[in-house]
Amino acid sequence: MPHAKILLPAQCRGARGLLNWSQGELADKAGVSRSTVKDFETERHALHHSTERLLIEALEAGGAVLIPGAETGEPGPGVRLKMVVD
Repeated sequence: MPHAKILLPAQCRGARGLLNWSQGELADKAGVSRSTVKDFETERHALHHSTERLLIEALEAGGAVLIPGAETGEPGPGVRLKMVVD
């Protein structure tokens, strides 16, 4: 069974920045409330697994690539664009 992706607050903020999305836009695309995105990104609370999955799917559909942490040999978690955004 593949390891589930884990979204970090900094990755979420970074992905939104690369996609030029507001917290509200991400919330709309993921089908969650803006306060859920805000509270997660400011580390007020953790996400339920199902909500995390919705955010990951929305960010990836928008063109973000979430890079896992050091356990895969990468220097650390991060984010990059899958394609150039106009």
